[in-house]
Amino acid sequence: MSQEAERVYTINLGKVLLSPDNQRAKRAINMIKEFTRRHMKTEEVKIEEDVSHLIWSRGIKHPPRKIRIKMTRTDEGYVLISKFEGEEEQVEKKEESVEKVVPTEIVEPSIDTEPEPTAKPEPTAKPEPTSKPEPTAKPKRKSKN
Repeated sequence: MSQEAERVYTINLGKVLLSPDNQRAKRAINMIKEFTRRHMKTEEVKIEEDVSHLIWSRGIKHPPRKIRIKMTRTDEGYVLISKFEGEEEQVEKKEESVEKVVPTEIVEPSIDTEPEPTAKPEPTAKPEPTSKPEPTAKPKRKSKN
């Protein structure tokens, strides 16, 4: 039975939010290990330091909602979990392949229409503020006596 040596998965870590906020990053690591055990059918799982730093980068309370990882079966019999970096290469290739569109025809305004005036009218001087109006006195309240 031939098994693939490498697999790439996107793991949804949304259920981490159901655990107490001071244990979420720990739970995310455990969820990744459980997912790996289920899909690679092995008990020995090791997580690379990069993946751990990615989970813990925003602290214990706010791990990422999704993570893209690569699982590799080693000769020693364990599965190594590493960060998947293939998408970055694909994005760079797409950016290189996109050609810049240069307009071939420039439309000039017709001579028949009148050009708009380019000179702006001078701003009118603002009137200087006069003294502030006197506040009106509030009527005094009558006493009930």
